[in-house]
Amino acid sequence: AGGAGWYWHRVVERLRARGDEAIAVDLPADDPSAGIPRYVEVALAALGDRPDPVVVGSSLGAFTAAEVCRRTAARRLVLVNAMIPAVGETPGRWWAASGFEQAKSEAARAAGREHLGFDEEWEFLHDVPDEVLAAGEQHQREQSDGPFGDGWALAAWPDVPVTVVVGRDDRFFPAGFQVRLARERAGVEPVVIPGGHLLALVNPDGLVRDGFDADARAG
Repeated sequence: AGGAGWYWHRVVERLRARGDEAIAVDLPADDPSAGIPRYVEVALAALGDRPDPVVVGSSLGAFTAAEVCRRTAARRLVLVNAMIPAVGETPGRWWAASGFEQAKSEAARAAGREHLGFDEEWEFLHDVPDEVLAAGEQHQREQSDGPFGDGWALAAWPDVPVTVVVGRDDRFFPAGFQVRLARERAGVEPVVIPGGHLLALVNPDGLVRDGFDADARAG
């Protein structure tokens, strides 16, 4: 949500340092007329004719990433703290259909926050380094309701290997909820690493090592 390619800059630096090509896409998230189909168009244009991409989507980006993999010869789909979609399910319906609302309620009670409202700092920013937070202020944009109101849904699950990475300390999507979703919807056992919801900013080394190197680990 928000769609700023800057979010991935710490991961991009590490991938490029070891000789990989990495493209972080700026999505038109603040445009209320743009939904997942438009996000996919932007991502495909950024990809161009590059072969065998590893496509990565975080949180809401899972919908875009899954559709990109359906329309390219992708080598792997990597989903990070993700709204893992189900076939035929819109982003707007995901919250209730996935079981998120119950999981979130249970996590709030366990943390003693059941009577407190949404707190961006507590949910998202609690483990992001101060210098990274400061640098990111100029890149922020509001996520529009575009993806949640246009009725788009994933037509079929992409036929590619999938890696799911879960932030152990995610306060927005509780880790146990994510693990269940990975098993039920993606059919994989997720990789759980330290860090909250904004893993690319909090633990880029772990994300690259444990999330992006699945092909190397598999031999």
